[in-house]
Amino acid sequence: MGEKSKNTLLFSSSIILLLLSLSAAVSTPFQLQTLVPRTLPSPSTLSGQDSELESDSLVETSDLDTVNSNTTLEVQLELHHVDAFSSEEIPERLFDLRLQRDELRAETINSLVAKAVARNPPRAPGRRSGFSSSIISGLAQGSGEYFTRLGVGTPPRYLYMVLDTGSDVVWVQCSPCKKCYSQSDPIFDPTKSRSFSGIPCGSPLCRSLDSSGCNQRRMCLYQVSYGDGSVTFGDFSTETLTFRRTRVGRVAIGCGHDNEGLFVGAAGLLGLGRGRLSFPSQTGRRFNQKFSYCLVDRSASSRPSSLVFGDAAVPRAAMLTPLLTNPKLDTFYYIELLGISVGGIRVPRITPSLFKMDQAGNGGVIIDSGTSVTRLTRPAYIAMRDAFRIGASNLKGAPDFSLFDTCFDLSGKTSVKVPTVVLHFRGADVSLPATNYLIPVDGSGTFCFAFAGTMSGLSIIGNIQQQGFRVSYDLAGSRIGFTPRGCE
Repeated sequence: MGEKSKNTLLFSSSIILLLLSLSAAVSTPFQLQTLVPRTLPSPSTLSGQDSELESDSLVETSDLDTVNSNTTLEVQLELHHVDAFSSEEIPERLFDLRLQRDELRAETINSLVAKAVARNPPRAPGRRSGFSSSIISGLAQGSGEYFTRLGVGTPPRYLYMVLDTGSDVVWVQCSPCKKCYSQSDPIFDPTKSRSFSGIPCGSPLCRSLDSSGCNQRRMCLYQVSYGDGSVTFGDFSTETLTFRRTRVGRVAIGCGHDNEGLFVGAAGLLGLGRGRLSFPSQTGRRFNQKFSYCLVDRSASSRPSSLVFGDAAVPRAAMLTPLLTNPKLDTFYYIELLGISVGGIRVPRITPSLFKMDQAGNGGVIIDSGTSVTRLTRPAYIAMRDAFRIGASNLKGAPDFSLFDTCFDLSGKTSVKVPTVVLHFRGADVSLPATNYLIPVDGSGTFCFAFAGTMSGLSIIGNIQQQGFRVSYDLAGSRIGFTPRGCE
C-alpha cells in the first residue's frame, strides 16, 4: 500500500473512531449553545486621570487606611485593556498586534520553562554573579494585556501599572532617566516621596533577586531581563503603594532608571506571580494571600474589568482546583487539566497524561493573565478541534487566520448554534460561554476557534477563555477558583 493511501486510511479511521465515540453517547444529545456574533471591539479611551484617585494624592497620608502585618483589608480596582493606550488604531490592527504579542509571550514562557528545567541544580537566589549572566525572569515585550491605576510613594502619585501573573518583580520607571520609554503619566521622582528607602546589599530582600548588584554606597541594584532582550535596571528599594485609599507600606520595588522597550504607555509592572518578590507573596497575610480578577468580554460590555485583593477575592460559589508546583520554577500558576468535552461529550483522545507535568518540571498546564489564546499540547488540540469541526459542520467555513486553523464565515448572521466546550480541571468543570472560544478576527464576519496547538509539552490557559469568570488565586489554600458570571 502506498504512503498516500496509508495516510488517507489513518485519517479516515480516526474520523470514523471519533464519530463512533460521539454517536455512542446516544443518551446524551449533542449539546449546543447560542453565539450572537459581534464585531471586533473598538478600544475604550482613557480619561487620563481618575478624579477620585488623583484627589488622593493631595490628601494627608493620615487620611489613608494603612495595611500592616496585623491588619487584613479588601481592595477592589478597575482593570483596563492595553489597547486603550492605542485608541487611534483601527480594531483590525489592534487585534493583529494582540496576536503578535501573544506569540512572543507564548514562545518566551516556553523558553523560560525550558531553561529552568535545564538548570541543575536550580539557581540559588541572590548569587552575586553580576548582571551579565542574569536569567530571564520576565516575559516578552509589551505582553501585559491589562493594567490598573495605583499610587506610588508618599504622597501617592497615581500611575498606570501593568498586571502580570507571569512575572514577579514589581517595578516603576524613575527619574533621573538614563533611558526611559514613553509613558502616559509623569516619570516617578523618588526624591519627592517621604516613604522611598533604598535596600542595603546584604539584606534578605536583595538576596532574593535572581540577579542583584551593589552601587558605590553598598545599596542594592536590580536588573530584570525579558525574553526579547529588553531590560529594566535601577535601584531596588522599598516604597508605599496606595490602592484607592488603602496604603500598603514597605513593598520592595525596582526603581528603574534604564528601561528599554517595555510596556509603552504604562509606568511599570505589578508582578502577580508566585515568586518570592511578587506583590501577593510580599503582602502575604495583609490580604490573606488572596487575589482575583474578572475580565469582561470587551466586544459585549463597556464595563471595566476588576481586580480584588483580600477574602472577597474568593466567592463562595467558586469552583476550586488545586495549585501544583513546578520544582524548577516558582513564578507560574500550574493547575491540573484532566480532559475536555465538546458538545457535552468527553473527547476520548484527550487524556490526563497529555497535560501531566513530569518530575523534572516539563509539561503541565499554567493559567496566565497575559496570554490571550489558550495553547494546548498539539495532540490534545487536534482532538478537540476535530470534535468541534464535526459539531459545527453546519456553519460555513472560512480560510485560516493567523494561528487559527478553524474559522467560519458568520457574515449576516444574528445568531448561530455552536457546540459547547467544557474544560475539566480536577474538582472544577469550567463550561465556557460561546464568546470565549469563537471570536471575531476581522470586520467582515470571520470568526475563529480561539485555541491553538503547541509543539511544547506546556499548555497555557489564556485570558480569552477566562473572560467573564472571576479567577481567584488563593495562595494560602494553594488553589485556583473559577466563578461563572463573576464580573457582575
